[in-house]
Amino acid sequence: MQDKKHILQKYWGHPDFRSLQEEIIDAAENEKDILALLPTGGGKSLCFQIPALTKEGICIVISPLVALMEDQVKTLQAKGIKALALAGGISFQDLDVLLDNCIYGNYKFLYLSPERLQQDIVQQRIRHMNVNLVAVDEAHCISQWGHDFRPAYLNISILRDLHPKVPIMALTASATKEVVKDIQEQLNLRAPQIFQDSLNRKNLAFKVLCAEDKIYRLRQILNNKNESVIIYVRSRNATIDITRELEHYGYSAAAYHGGLSAKEKSKNLSKWLSEHVKIMVATNAFGMGIDKANVRHVVHLNLPESIESYFQEAGRAGRDGEMATATIVTNNSDLPLLKNQFLKTLPDLDFTILVYKKLSAYFQIPYGEGQDKNYDFNFAEFCSKYQFHSEKTYNTLQLLDRISVIKLSQQFKKATDIQFVISNRQLFQYLDENPRFEQVIKAILRNYGGIFENKLPVNINSIAAKAGVTETETIENLKKLHQDKIIDFEFQQNDATVIFLNPREDEIGIYPFSGYIKSQARNKTLKIESILAYVENDKICRNKQLLFYFGEKNSKNCGICSVCMPLEKSIKKETIKRIYLEIIQQLELGQKSSRDLVRLLPFPESGILKVLQLLLEKEIIELTGNNHFKIKHT
Repeated sequence: MQDKKHILQKYWGHPDFRSLQEEIIDAAENEKDILALLPTGGGKSLCFQIPALTKEGICIVISPLVALMEDQVKTLQAKGIKALALAGGISFQDLDVLLDNCIYGNYKFLYLSPERLQQDIVQQRIRHMNVNLVAVDEAHCISQWGHDFRPAYLNISILRDLHPKVPIMALTASATKEVVKDIQEQLNLRAPQIFQDSLNRKNLAFKVLCAEDKIYRLRQILNNKNESVIIYVRSRNATIDITRELEHYGYSAAAYHGGLSAKEKSKNLSKWLSEHVKIMVATNAFGMGIDKANVRHVVHLNLPESIESYFQEAGRAGRDGEMATATIVTNNSDLPLLKNQFLKTLPDLDFTILVYKKLSAYFQIPYGEGQDKNYDFNFAEFCSKYQFHSEKTYNTLQLLDRISVIKLSQQFKKATDIQFVISNRQLFQYLDENPRFEQVIKAILRNYGGIFENKLPVNINSIAAKAGVTETETIENLKKLHQDKIIDFEFQQNDATVIFLNPREDEIGIYPFSGYIKSQARNKTLKIESILAYVENDKICRNKQLLFYFGEKNSKNCGICSVCMPLEKSIKKETIKRIYLEIIQQLELGQKSSRDLVRLLPFPESGILKVLQLLLEKEIIELTGNNHFKIKHT
């Protein structure tokens, strides 16, 4: 096999390795278990790809997202390296053939999701492969997701049983000390060598800006319409609404969220990667594994739910080494929103017991019975019957699934979907002739933006409540609208199957997990508190705060964040003089508000506001009764 430096030059065209890459590769070649913590854009993939190429056999890569797997496989194949990813939608027969190819076809890389790894046929064939290395990419997900909504992450260590002597390499760009410990335990790493480079990104300016009008502030941030940008928002509807608003102001933008079809996601991603669209407005479903070097701004219009997720998402800016910014735009309404959305929907012990009891009552399961029985489940009806908050109940059912009290079928995540297939004008013509549908249609339109352009998941129970009719009437109305070709309506009467894994025991069945339930709620609360503390702390360097969170306690002030270099400090005297002259010129033409001046003048808002304050203090200008500025005449 070839030497590592020869491989680096031959396939990647680099004469030398980056920081820590060579040391990590040497450890892998020496059959050591490894935990590598490298910053985003630090070349993590080379750390397992190169040692795999220096040895006979195949490297198995466990990766969390299909996009990440497919991107790396395409890159390897373009270099003439045999690699494949076992994504979804593969028939059993095709899966059988692909796995045989990995055994007999000289493939160098096999990419798998944690869920795919759990299949018996996959495990059986891996046992017969000549595996030279196991790589677990984005390993922080073992802790972040394995204890949350992807329990298959906790079963990756099956590879240790299938190939006890093969080294395991775990890689991540962000992990606290607790997560580092969790990764080692869950993967059953043996005396791992831990490599940790500083997470400091010298070219990335972290900013927190306060603005009641977030879109207005966003337009100021995005003053160059030719720059590549990612904007993160909380909801699917917001991706569509903000995309429209940006397009209205002349920006090229596309939306990306979990509710889009695979075809739509691929189309929008391709537009963004190829620079046909400059701005991607997305939920956190977008990003991991998306390698675009020239992203100049990452903007969060809603507060992230943790420092870990923020650092990962913000780190997608400036991978080319050029200056970039990561900005959180916040206001007074964000804090209660974050608390309501996350903290108030965390399942506690009492609520978990209550949901379990009501679930048993809902299916009329006698005490001591029900084990291994399947039940069709209507989630909306269940929440309505017992007056449960839907999101908190959903989180609790997921928790019951994680602790193996029940098993939820996969379609539980499938929502009822609606899209209007006629124009707005045609819809109102239809309502004139069919007024009985007015309340239901208005309830939908008020709550689901973008429903004319995209098929969106909706909550039938919520629509019924807002329309003032029963759930049954709502469903009948929607079926009739579908029949009349007004909407495209996908509906499942039973949206899940529930399997009870144990006999009904009520409190006795839940109490053994009380410590786990409490620790999960406590961990989530601490994460929320940490991001709130970061946003509110405008005294300590932003970069320093983030690095301290990840255990780097001796970092220096970055000099470029919104604390180290507030906008007013970055404005030069010459610029202040220019702003002064142009404000006077504008006010000589007539009275103007501060917003008028910000819109008209090509300067930062903070600079304009600062000069306005100076002019007021010097009594050169004055405020009118309607908050407009005018030149003061003496």
